[in-house]
Amino acid sequence: MDSYVHGVSGTPLLGETIGRAYDRIVAQRPHHEALVVCDQKVRWTYAELAQRVDTLAAGLISCGFQPGERIGIWAPNRAEWVVTQFATAKAGLILVNVNPAYRLNELEYTLKKVGCSALILEPAFKTSDYIAMMRELAPELDTCEPGRLQCARLPDLHCLISLSETAEAGFMRYVDVLGAANQDSRTRLDELASTLQFDDPINIQFTSGTTGLPKAATLTHHNILNNAFFSGERMAFTSADRLCIPVPMYHCFGMVLGTLLCVAHGATMVLPSAGFDPGTALHAVSSERCTAIHGVPTMFIAELEHADFASLDLSSLRTGIIAGAPCPIELMHRLIDEMHLREITIAYGMTETGPVSFQTRTTDSLERKVGTVGQVLPHTEIKIVDEDNRIVPAGTSGELLTRGYCIMPGYWDDEEKTAATIDEAGWLHSGDMAVLDADGYCQIVGRLKDMLIRGGENIFPREIEEFLFQHPKVDQAEVIGVPDPKFGEEICAWIKLKPGVAAEPEEIREFCHDKIAHYKIPRYILFVNEFPMTITGKVQKFKMRQQTVEQLGLEQSA
Repeated sequence: MDSYVHGVSGTPLLGETIGRAYDRIVAQRPHHEALVVCDQKVRWTYAELAQRVDTLAAGLISCGFQPGERIGIWAPNRAEWVVTQFATAKAGLILVNVNPAYRLNELEYTLKKVGCSALILEPAFKTSDYIAMMRELAPELDTCEPGRLQCARLPDLHCLISLSETAEAGFMRYVDVLGAANQDSRTRLDELASTLQFDDPINIQFTSGTTGLPKAATLTHHNILNNAFFSGERMAFTSADRLCIPVPMYHCFGMVLGTLLCVAHGATMVLPSAGFDPGTALHAVSSERCTAIHGVPTMFIAELEHADFASLDLSSLRTGIIAGAPCPIELMHRLIDEMHLREITIAYGMTETGPVSFQTRTTDSLERKVGTVGQVLPHTEIKIVDEDNRIVPAGTSGELLTRGYCIMPGYWDDEEKTAATIDEAGWLHSGDMAVLDADGYCQIVGRLKDMLIRGGENIFPREIEEFLFQHPKVDQAEVIGVPDPKFGEEICAWIKLKPGVAAEPEEIREFCHDKIAHYKIPRYILFVNEFPMTITGKVQKFKMRQQTVEQLGLEQSA
């Protein structure tokens, strides 16, 4: 048997735009609760949300925005993010997700890369003063008329829209855009519904940056609407479900597997707070009787360890998605036993695949949920190939390739990187090393670029990380390759110990002795309190390498 699977399904793909699908759900369930935003005291039915979505869409049209223009949003999780997500889709505008953690250089790169003509932004979030940062990038804001910016550094950007009700020089206000809606723009919005196509690009998401400079993955209505729908089907989602969404909206996890998944099934979206906080997430689940919750493993660990955990009633929970990092078996046991997540699923994918390609089922065994990323989603093809691009036998590791409706058209304005990622046959090369078993369950065993070669031996960090996790003192382990003049590369393990314990490097090496091959035993062991992470909880190994090279004085070898 070869390592090839195709997700066969009797349920057809949705052949409609996000706007059409949204209007269909609103018509079916106008009085069903659609959106709850706990910290903003928002509670809207689908009809109430639709009224705000249509008003913003018509307002943007009235302001002169044309289908295909890029509109950025730079804000944490809030009601206006959700309204903007669906309003831009209905107006045919391409929503550009801007990471709330971005600083000046990253913001400038993002806006320039895709030619944003407008940016909707929160005035400030945590330690970031977004208004001040924009004034530094565009000092012309101080003297320009709102909506008529001409900026030397950002020539495409002409409109800044603040989510604050306070007037700011050079900025339009979100409420002003709502107020700009008129009968003509509403008529134009209705006309667009029949002209927009589901293959039109609708969203640009920047890759998470675990391996360097972000790339602008361009996604269509067809990509993300169907991915949201079928991922929800894998979770047995219905309109009766209420999903707690503590993951960020700027990422696929929040806006595709969160809000869009709920809309595709007529379910209720619950946003507990602007940024992730384990306590507010738990209280939202308890007070809103959520049936599902998403997160990366570190989020679930924080929730389980929160001081209020034992006092809250979480018995309404049944499912959700864990993604972004492997889920240790001990954590899975606690999620099932203590959080009542007996139907929790594991999902795997990439921004470029809209995002999910593999997902476990609600009925899968514990072993499947911690040892694999599940089976392929419907209408998606997967094959695993060797270095010569030939399909390998089942049970053999190779690079995972994906093809189907979910594949992005490409990276925005970057034919070279697109061609390097999507081959002539339409297969997207993930860079992930995987094994497919006889039942079609997939195990991710490492990254091509994470693979290190020590003295001619191919070594996958994931294998060593999972072994180190078995040590009773180890809370988290991340393994990287660092330069070495003799072997080419040597193994370095960054280890975070469990609270209240201490260990020496030799103790860890002794634990490895005779249990894993000698060449897999880390030469360097660094104990750390934290890892460099993206906002979505992915470890940035390229930063780990940089820091390790400097700390250990390996510049000459590098």
